[in-house]
Amino acid sequence: MSLTRRQVGLAAIASVPFAFSVGGVAQAARRPRTLFIAGDSTAAQKYAGEAPETGWGMALPFFLHKGWEVDNRSVNGRSSKSFVDEGRLDAVLSVIRPGDLLLVQFAHNDEKADDPARYTEPWTTYQQYLRLYIDGARSRGARPVLATPVERRRFDADGNAVPTHGNYPTAMRALAREEGVALLDIEALSLALWQRLGVEETKVYFNWTATEQDNTHFNPPGAIAVARLVAQESLRTRVLARPDVVRLHEDIPASWITWPPAPPS
Repeated sequence: MSLTRRQVGLAAIASVPFAFSVGGVAQAARRPRTLFIAGDSTAAQKYAGEAPETGWGMALPFFLHKGWEVDNRSVNGRSSKSFVDEGRLDAVLSVIRPGDLLLVQFAHNDEKADDPARYTEPWTTYQQYLRLYIDGARSRGARPVLATPVERRRFDADGNAVPTHGNYPTAMRALAREEGVALLDIEALSLALWQRLGVEETKVYFNWTATEQDNTHFNPPGAIAVARLVAQESLRTRVLARPDVVRLHEDIPASWITWPPAPPS
């Protein structure tokens, strides 16, 4: 009798002795768990030459208890497809451990229909690639978490914040329901936040400088605001427990954001 993909994944999880042995549980309790982020430039680590541009993944550690580490694998310009094709998902899966989280946010670059290296179609290839992250995490005893893409700063003539991601958020929501995966609806939450802030105040959150008017990427206040949404939604959806999340109602100084001099070799 043939097995379904879900049955194969569950069998793989059950075969991981670290996750279910007494010694493994004790060892897991002693080490910090890791939240891996697989995503694009909106989440990615930025370096000194890119300041003040800030990925929201740089600010997420401020909202997590010291029992969690953040391993931000997000890279500028990647889609769900190109991240896989470049071997970046395999690199994550080679080190992820039982009890860890794999938080996946893609769509900004999946939308680029003129670039076959990155483009995915929402209801077919986008979902197919996202399933690779889901199955990969589960097969190693880790928990996959899908996050709809954070919204760009775009307003109509009446000052209403408008969505920019087409069917990608809807396709991700449908996949999360189908696969029983936790979903952080950052697209909806960020759109509501931009609406509340309005046309002018949102400029304070995006990478607007004297030489650049960037309505996609964040500066420190914007990255902190989006990371707060991620932490809040992780708590609401029980991806994280209450003791795991800190500072939700505290002001985080922009000065806490730092930009390393250069990427590691």
